[in-house]
Amino acid sequence: MAFAHALVTLAEITAMAGENVDVTGYVEANQQTWANQAGGYLCALTHYDLITNAATLTAQGIQIFAEYIARYVAASAIAYNMAGFTSRIEAEDMINVHVYRMQAIEKLLKEEGVMDYLK
Repeated sequence: MAFAHALVTLAEITAMAGENVDVTGYVEANQQTWANQAGGYLCALTHYDLITNAATLTAQGIQIFAEYIARYVAASAIAYNMAGFTSRIEAEDMINVHVYRMQAIEKLLKEEGVMDYLK
């Protein structure tokens, strides 16, 4: 199975996951599942089928959705198995950074007119 998603690349996800992510859970099947979950969530949040209509998004739109999905996948991979990190606190700090940024993106997407700008 090759990773395929309309809004995010495997390279973007890998960059967000960092070098200490444990490889046992960081497999393509999990990456695909987590990316699909995040994409579905963004579709519900924006009331727009971002996946099917990815070609209608602006370059800025693609980037913000790609960042969100990559961060969600990275946080899920880190939480899946924290064994690669020097401590649980280090792993949790990485997850918190991703969650903080994802919340900022969600707040932005809820603002009136933002989706019109991204399409």
